Amino acid sequence: MSTDVLPLLTEPMREVLRIQSRQNVGSTRETTPAEQRRQYAAERAYWNEGGPTMAETVDDLVAGPHGPLTVRWHRPEGAVRSVIVFIHGGGFVVGGLDTHDRIMRALAADSGAVVVGVDYSLSPEAKFPQAVHECAAAARHVAERAHEHGVAEGAISLAGDSGGASLALAATLLLRDQGGPEVESLLLYYGMYGLVDSRSRRRLGNEWDGLTPSDLEFYLKAYTSGSQDLADPYLDCLGADLSFGLPPTYLLAATLDPLLDDTLALMDALEEYGVPHQLRLVDGVLHGFLHYSRLLPEAVEALAEGAAFHRSVVAGRQPATAHH
Repeated sequence: MSTDVLPLLTEPMREVLRIQSRQNVGSTRETTPAEQRRQYAAERAYWNEGGPTMAETVDDLVAGPHGPLTVRWHRPEGAVRSVIVFIHGGGFVVGGLDTHDRIMRALAADSGAVVVGVDYSLSPEAKFPQAVHECAAAARHVAERAHEHGVAEGAISLAGDSGGASLALAATLLLRDQGGPEVESLLLYYGMYGLVDSRSRRRLGNEWDGLTPSDLEFYLKAYTSGSQDLADPYLDCLGADLSFGLPPTYLLAATLDPLLDDTLALMDALEEYGVPHQLRLVDGVLHGFLHYSRLLPEAVEALAEGAAFHRSVVAGRQPATAHH
């Protein structure tokens, strides 16, 4: 029996759910992929209004391994010293540059980094590992072009939320295994890293966050071509060799998220192999809460904290392992 999370939510998180229910954009699962994406974009439009203003926002085309990809460069006000490649979530099926635009702008403003979003190919049309290779190709492109935006050539970090966190970690491992470029830091927000069963999956996941067991099964089935993919180290990243080549990593998780144990398991591996890391656990909010910085103080704080972690890495001050 799953936990009733509603009594455990903060009042601002409940207000988010009230706003979501009034939008009435429909189900995102029982339609075509194109309609799912339209509904998701409509739902996210309200939450992307406002937020930090950028000095410059430019869309650019990248030569990807399966055709051209769009990337969006967000340059904040002031001097910049680093670049963060941001990979959006959406279960590998929905989402894009517009649905995560405020998250990217907030991260850019808080970190002082140029943040570059990647519009990778979605599933089920594109199957694993296409998106991993596209995100790695985009990261290489950004590393090569960073100097055009006032940043040292080759200096990049990766970040992502939910399915995008999974892709960010996988792309980091792929870049490591294929000779670079080196990733300076990783900012991983409530991702799925390879667990197929866990305590948090059994106890959490509900209609409010769209991550019931059947939802998770739906996304994985759309993303993969068969059970063999589930054991691939670029999908089951917890099964990869994590003993070398990982940068300092910021981990964000929500205590009411069915994917919580994926983050805790990854933290255990980072501790075992001596990878500098910082874990932030947030109570009273649901999976995907970074979208709601317009209303949630927890989202504002988490984005600022991950940005501060990134700044400390760039400044050469490797943060000590810390738990919150």
